[in-house]
Amino acid sequence: MSDPRTALTACKRVVVKIGSRLLAESPAGRPAAIADQITALRARDVEVIVVSSGAIALGVRALGLGARPTELPQLQAAAAVGQSRLMQQWHHAFAAHDRVIGQVLLTHDDLGDRRRFLSARLTLRALLDAGAVPIINENDTVASEEIKFGDNDQLAALVVNLVSADLLIILTDVEGVRGADGIRMPIVRDIEREAAPVAGGSKGDGVGSGGMASKVGSARIVTRTGIPAVVGPGRSPTILTDVLDGADVGTLFVPGTDTLSSRKHWIAYGAKPVGKITIDDGARRAVLEQGKSLLPRGITAVEGAFGPGETVSVVAGDGTEVARGLTAYDADDLRKIRGLHSGDIVATLGYKSLDEAIHRDDLVIL
Repeated sequence: MSDPRTALTACKRVVVKIGSRLLAESPAGRPAAIADQITALRARDVEVIVVSSGAIALGVRALGLGARPTELPQLQAAAAVGQSRLMQQWHHAFAAHDRVIGQVLLTHDDLGDRRRFLSARLTLRALLDAGAVPIINENDTVASEEIKFGDNDQLAALVVNLVSADLLIILTDVEGVRGADGIRMPIVRDIEREAAPVAGGSKGDGVGSGGMASKVGSARIVTRTGIPAVVGPGRSPTILTDVLDGADVGTLFVPGTDTLSSRKHWIAYGAKPVGKITIDDGARRAVLEQGKSLLPRGITAVEGAFGPGETVSVVAGDGTEVARGLTAYDADDLRKIRGLHSGDIVATLGYKSLDEAIHRDDLVIL
């Protein structure tokens, strides 16, 4: 079997995520080292988008706080103070190479709304075409999701789909994912069997809010679109160039054969569910095992307030989320037609959009 790392040498667009701990321990030196490597990669016609944590950590230091706050308003205040300092460090790092950066602040809602998603895609494309290096961060001063969960790991995974990148590199303060024996796992081909059991919880370390479980979760997201991910040692001054040279560093997550299109990836991970549909065992088998659409007859309960075309979570009777999809009807109408045959929709509602509650083309199995 050929070494899957060889394929990384052909990557031409890469998303690099760097965590809070790495930046907090060296606010100037770490960006400088990353900028050196990105400049070297640009000389090889490799485009790089940076997803940078660190605003809260730098804000905590600037405000003289003894530790990372636990209350949301204090976290957002620290982010407001630290964001300008974070960007200043990135500006100085790339200015040494006469390269311009572009700050892009995103929230999950930006990526969950299809029009804003496409707008962000065009903005990032324009920055890359202009030769600038996009520096992306969660808009912590107005968004609470990243502060409480994920530490930008999930955001980085979603940016991979946003910019159609070839690779995700997550830089951390360890050498990679370690197995139960404490030894680095060079390659992971089955996340659920190999990496998930040893990733641990998602609690942070007092500086950031992520953890190895969060990074493995991000690898799960990107590999579902056929894109590899590497979790590697961010303190190495050559980590990015080593990865793109195919060196045996970090942990490489190899995509499987069950991949999603960009649109279905957005349905599964980009848009947050605004409601929940519970289905019976027959519908569960039809959707999961037979590749069928979800019909009203198989719906047993509808929760939430949502309109047609919005993302909903599809759960089995035991509460397990099995799929996500874009519903063809609003919540009130679904409640009226749940359990009914498709032929009864017009008589019940006075109209019919589709025979399906969620068409297969708008449904993603999780």
